[in-house]
Amino acid sequence: MRLIQWISSSLQTKLLTMFIILTCIPLISVGLISYQKSFKTVFNNSKAAAMLSADQLARDLDTQFIDTRKLLEISKNTQVLRFLFSQEDTYEDTKQILRTMDSYRQTYQYDSVLNITMVNLYGRGISERKGLFQLEKNPLRNLHLTYLTKNPDEVLIVPPSEASTLDRIDGFQYSNSNVISIMAAVKQQITHEVIGFIVIDVDDKVVTQFCDNVTIGQSGFYFVVDSSGTPIFKPSTLKATVKLPPPSDLSHILNGTDTNYIDSSEGKPKFVYVAPSLMTGWSIVGYVPLQEIVEEANSIRQLIIITVVLSFVFAVSLHFFISNRLIHPLHLLKSKMQLAASGYLEAKVVPKGNDEVALLGKSFNIMLSKIRKLLEQSIKEQEEIKKAELRALQAQINPHFLYNTLDSIVWMAEAGKNSQVIQLVQSLSKLFRISLSKGRDWIIINKEIEHVHSYLVIQQMRYRDILDYEIEIDARLNPYPILKMILQPIVENALYHGLKNKRRKGMIRIIGLIENEEDIVLLVEDDGIGMSPEKLEQMREYLTNDQPPEQTGNEVSGGFGLHNVQQRIKLYYGNKYGVSIDSIQNEGTKVTIRIPMTGGNM
Repeated sequence: MRLIQWISSSLQTKLLTMFIILTCIPLISVGLISYQKSFKTVFNNSKAAAMLSADQLARDLDTQFIDTRKLLEISKNTQVLRFLFSQEDTYEDTKQILRTMDSYRQTYQYDSVLNITMVNLYGRGISERKGLFQLEKNPLRNLHLTYLTKNPDEVLIVPPSEASTLDRIDGFQYSNSNVISIMAAVKQQITHEVIGFIVIDVDDKVVTQFCDNVTIGQSGFYFVVDSSGTPIFKPSTLKATVKLPPPSDLSHILNGTDTNYIDSSEGKPKFVYVAPSLMTGWSIVGYVPLQEIVEEANSIRQLIIITVVLSFVFAVSLHFFISNRLIHPLHLLKSKMQLAASGYLEAKVVPKGNDEVALLGKSFNIMLSKIRKLLEQSIKEQEEIKKAELRALQAQINPHFLYNTLDSIVWMAEAGKNSQVIQLVQSLSKLFRISLSKGRDWIIINKEIEHVHSYLVIQQMRYRDILDYEIEIDARLNPYPILKMILQPIVENALYHGLKNKRRKGMIRIIGLIENEEDIVLLVEDDGIGMSPEKLEQMREYLTNDQPPEQTGNEVSGGFGLHNVQQRIKLYYGNKYGVSIDSIQNEGTKVTIRIPMTGGNM
């Protein structure tokens, strides 16, 4: 209770409490997420680097034995085959075989090869170390040679634990070295029958030096196991107290798809991973304490914790520094003023109390109210000004057209074309009756179509050789209201700037339809001369500009009429609606008028 009372005692205490809560949660969350991400990344990178080293060791081991296996080519030598196949030999044959062995040694520089031995099925053999010899026992009693007899195409690599003195073919004993034996069958070239065997003894230092010289972290190491998981080679400096993973634990990664696992069976967790040697059938096993793998990740964790704590301390200190100098109501008033400055005039302050800040808030609200009224009054005045300007622009169209039509009536009357004079006067009468419309700005679409039809009748009589027209209006549109004099300026542009310059007969098509049951779309199409891409871009700029284009001749007058229609539509319907234009040079122009369906029957 006392804690709650203390928190509620002052505004500063409340802010401090909220600030601590709102600061701690994000900082702790960011810290945890950062640690998890960094731990996972660093652990994966460290694991990948360690496994890459093991793969490199396995490849180096394979390369060593691939080079050594080149000595097996000796078994294809003609004198060697004759020696193994026959039971008789001469001193010269023996010397020649030994010279061949020495030639291979000098060619490939095999420092790790201790001895090369060849023996036939009857125990008669020759080796570098012992020369000619005859075994006292059947060589096929050796399990490895028996296996090669049944599988003559395979090459065996026998580790020291299996290549013991008892199984040594020539009986030679190495006093200072452990031996890895490479065994292969020798086949007769024609019948491919096994006639003997070749054995290459390699110093096991080619493997043990990998285990002794390469380490992982501070205390990790590599060792080599056979296909069953039994250790073959271990570091010579490995303490006897260090227990290696049992073969049963290694078998699931030697025979499965996984290449690593974490051993938690004894003491601290160990990271164990395997890289197979394809040439030998053995595997390189890395064994390192997990703590050494994630050591860098732990350093990052400590850095993150320190960063989070320092950020929290800095944030709290900053809060005290600011809160001691600022008052919350002033901050609130400032934010409201910023909203008002950005154009949001509904940003009212709710003053509390009767102090200077509360009075300042009330004055601010009164000021916004007066600004809104002034803006509304200014907007209304500007709209009226625009309406007056647009009406004046609309009135400028009529005299020019009237003069041309009256001239046509005069010359038709002089030519005695009475019926055409009557038709022309009737169309002109309808045209101006609809244009006036008792001073109203709105008429129904049916009347707007009748108005433009009267205009086209008059113009067709004047330009009979160049003008045809079609009007296709959805009957559902007839009762809907529309601003008057919307279509006539567009049709006039199509005639004067499209067909008239074509110098042959063209077509003006007026189409009215309903789109998405929401909008009325009126299309005015012509097949006149169209516009170049530059002129089309200029016309589109006129439609988007608030200011009308300057009247500098016929080239711009079309943009002037379109701009007039565009401004009227946007003024009455909003910026969503208006006029758009598309044109292809020498093919024609299409003007699209889009207005909303605001209801039928005025």
